[in-house]
Amino acid sequence: MPDDVFEPENNEEENFADLFESYMTEQRDIQVGDKIKGEIIAVGDKNIFINTGTKTDGVVEISELLDKNNELSCKKGDVLELYVVSIADGEIRLSKSISGAGGDRLLQDAFKNKIPVEGKVIEKCKGGFRVSLMKKIAFCPISQMDTRYVENQDEYVGASFDFLITKFEERGKNIVVSRRDLLKREQEAAKKEFFTRAKTGDIVDGTVSTIMPYGVFVQIFPGVEALIHISELGWSRVGHPDEIIKINDPIKAKILDINSETFKISLSAKQVTADPWETVHQNFKNGDKATGRVTRCADFGAFVEIAPGIEGLVHISEMSYLKRVMRAEDVVSPRDVVAVTIKEVDPVNKRISLSMKDAEGDPWINISQKYLVGKIYTGRIEKKESFGYFINLESGIVGLLPKSKINSAPNASEIEKLKIDDPIAVKVEEVHADQRKITLGIEGDTDEWKKFTPKTEPSSTGSLGDLGKKLQSALKAKDTK
Repeated sequence: MPDDVFEPENNEEENFADLFESYMTEQRDIQVGDKIKGEIIAVGDKNIFINTGTKTDGVVEISELLDKNNELSCKKGDVLELYVVSIADGEIRLSKSISGAGGDRLLQDAFKNKIPVEGKVIEKCKGGFRVSLMKKIAFCPISQMDTRYVENQDEYVGASFDFLITKFEERGKNIVVSRRDLLKREQEAAKKEFFTRAKTGDIVDGTVSTIMPYGVFVQIFPGVEALIHISELGWSRVGHPDEIIKINDPIKAKILDINSETFKISLSAKQVTADPWETVHQNFKNGDKATGRVTRCADFGAFVEIAPGIEGLVHISEMSYLKRVMRAEDVVSPRDVVAVTIKEVDPVNKRISLSMKDAEGDPWINISQKYLVGKIYTGRIEKKESFGYFINLESGIVGLLPKSKINSAPNASEIEKLKIDDPIAVKVEEVHADQRKITLGIEGDTDEWKKFTPKTEPSSTGSLGDLGKKLQSALKAKDTK
């Protein structure tokens, strides 16, 4: 019979039955590296068998328990405190210490069985890190420290992590470890666990891990990332995700679709909250004034977001009382903040009509009291047409000086010399506030025009100026001789 095999005596059968029963009722989880207390249940020639409190007895070599005189100082029934070296092939191997022979064996078994071992990163070195592993020094390549690119090695120095031993040579003198492999293994296990219980419609909390032009990736579980498309980030229109979100930002989202075969999940952040159009009438009414952000410009006007997800249109005809608008871009640009007035709310079709000019105020209000018929005012020529000149009296107020009034003026030639933006004195002849029209005329006193006609330099003699004058003088002097 082999040395390490023992059989209980007849009078011990009942005790073993009791032990077996206790194993079944008082089980506990044991992992490699655990320190446990157990009673010696048998002593063999080379090994001692320990009650581990589980269905499986532990085994420790007698050589580890000999005293300085090379004698065994423990006996059956004694309780020992030992470390779990390995759990494999239906056997739990124990050791008095994780250093020395026991430590080497533990690391060897961890390497052989791919069991994680805790290590502390003590310093960085060329190409990676030095890791203290059960009083031995191991090397971890920088590419194996994390699943992501390591930008700052100092962040890892001094920290303790679990590692997998990928190389164990020369009795522990050459040890290489990897944290990346362990993380990947844990992530795969986490994925399987997550996908067994996750379902469409679940609300999950996550952290933004990657930002792309088309959306953001969110870690919602260790090793599980999901995509929120840019259109599902929020009710507001977004040009690029980084406008509203940053890396490591927390985010709550709803699972739209989940594929347990490809491990792909699509999320929606906006569907966690209610559609803002459902309550738009509670927040906005016709005539209300609001402030909004221009989201985009079109040929017919500009779209302005007055609340998250609530976007209205300012038609070009509603952009300004002060000037004629041909293109929305001439007045506003995307991201500009503007004041608007609510003209009409249509929640069914999700439309809101807005006005910028109403928010600014109509300069034609009380225009008849401001510009009195018969009075003379100073304006500037804004535009010349064949039928007359448009005269800008102030921002948003433009009157027409008909061509017939110019032709009949005593100083018509001087008026025609005026250019765009030149000042001009005009007399108010008619005011039609309802039609937004002012008809202008010319004051008969020509002296009034002298203040506004362009000043001209006296003509020089010939095209040579002062040189021409000197030549003429010289010629005259020659003629008198």
